[in-house]
Amino acid sequence: MPLDHAAPAKGTVTLALARIPASDRKKRLGSLLLNFGGPGNPGIANLAADPKLFADLGERYDLVAFDPRGVGHSEPVSCGGSQETETESETEGDAGEDAAAQLAALRAVARRCELASGPVLPYIGTVNVARDLDLIRQALSDRKLNYLGFSYGTRLGAVYAAQFPGRTGRMVLDGVDTLSEPLAEQALATARGQQRALDNFLAWCVRSEDCVYGTNTRTAREGVEALVERLDEQPLTGHDGSYVTGQDAVLAIGQALYAKSTWPDLADALAMAERDHDPVGLIQLGGPADPGPVDQDTAGQGPGTVPADNGEAALAAVSCADDPDRSRDTAAPAAIEKELVDLQDEFAKVSKVFGPRQLMTVLACYGRPAGTDFIRKIDHPGAPRMMLIGTRGDPATPYEWTEETAERLGSAVIVDYKGEGHTGYASSPCVREYANHFLIDGRLPAGTRSCPAGE
Repeated sequence: MPLDHAAPAKGTVTLALARIPASDRKKRLGSLLLNFGGPGNPGIANLAADPKLFADLGERYDLVAFDPRGVGHSEPVSCGGSQETETESETEGDAGEDAAAQLAALRAVARRCELASGPVLPYIGTVNVARDLDLIRQALSDRKLNYLGFSYGTRLGAVYAAQFPGRTGRMVLDGVDTLSEPLAEQALATARGQQRALDNFLAWCVRSEDCVYGTNTRTAREGVEALVERLDEQPLTGHDGSYVTGQDAVLAIGQALYAKSTWPDLADALAMAERDHDPVGLIQLGGPADPGPVDQDTAGQGPGTVPADNGEAALAAVSCADDPDRSRDTAAPAAIEKELVDLQDEFAKVSKVFGPRQLMTVLACYGRPAGTDFIRKIDHPGAPRMMLIGTRGDPATPYEWTEETAERLGSAVIVDYKGEGHTGYASSPCVREYANHFLIDGRLPAGTRSCPAGE
């Protein structure tokens, strides 16, 4: 692919793709491209890990997965091992000096990412990946792009439809990302969605046998809040020296909320932490990621080694490239600090557990170039009707984003899944039936359709 689609003479970037040919070659409809979310998740490893989920689609379509530029085996970006700052949080001096030191450290991290990533970093981002998609479509000899995207993959699909409305075929977007909200509103909505999912989990926990927080949902919520606060002050240390801080616990809880099937594991982990003072359950839950595997070498595909920090580095790079509000390099440190202080109460009111961490994403792109405003301006692009799937208990992409994006696209039918977890295709046969019928038969129902929880 051109490194810079606007100036092809600058060079090229090589993308890794994989294809599972349609099993019914006589009734083959063409190719179906899949994106499993992120940004930063490799597509090839995800498809290789669970192709049976798409078996019905795989009869009629060649299933095509790809690692987007900068991800996995497509010239992966890196930040040299970590995006942690090297400044001490206890910097001496007044608050303004402390803020200045921390912002300088964030700028240094951004510079480290530039040095470790090579020439692809300035050309990463969803607008460029959407243009890559169109060249992939051409290489596959498909007249139009048929596409199934999850989570971040919904943003990619929407951007493709906005750039190439006449080349957009059958498109299903599941776990719909926002296109319009400024960063602070995105972070607030995410914290609100995570808290809603936590409340749903706790309501389930207190009705089940031996919930560590008893039988009252309100006291259960207070118990989780107290655990996070306590571990922030004094981490929970295991017999082997492993430990969990309050923010580590927040990451683990957030990961477990991505699928209802992991709720029992979360209940066990919280019980171990509260009753046994053992962090191992929370450690085993891990940190947040989109559904599906994140081991980029699971299938052994492609040459070269993927940096261990590629997922984290690509997540930051794409997010920053996509949002014009994220770079605050010109603002005075004292002004940025005041903004964060002013927002603290609002974020804490939304969620004492998830609010503080989401608030810090406001600084996620400090020191990086400002992103594109193309995505923010998408409005009724003239693409054909597509299907948007929203899950009511989704902790990562709140249902209201499905409605907002449908309005922005102006050509969408919504499938309203009343269940829990992040995205609905894998967990709901009802959702899967709607999506598969549209992708295979072209049947798109009018208006909003509903799928009950568990169906």
